[in-house]
Amino acid sequence: MGVSGLFNVLITVICIWIAWWALQGFRFDIFMRNPGGPQAKVLLIMISIILGYLVSSFIIDYLQWSLLLKELF
Repeated sequence: MGVSGLFNVLITVICIWIAWWALQGFRFDIFMRNPGGPQAKVLLIMISIILGYLVSSFIIDYLQWSLLLKELF
């Protein structure tokens, strides 16, 4: 259980970091009045957390489902 929890936390943090890195190439200046301001930075962080969490949830669920497949046979 402890190793599984640590694995889930690591996957989530890695996915959040990858989402943040990927969003660095997105042009927020088109949609924001002040793209360098604190509100834009908070928005970038929140979008990174949301995307990273969704991707990590998919990966973790997929791994758990694939481990359950061995119980079919």
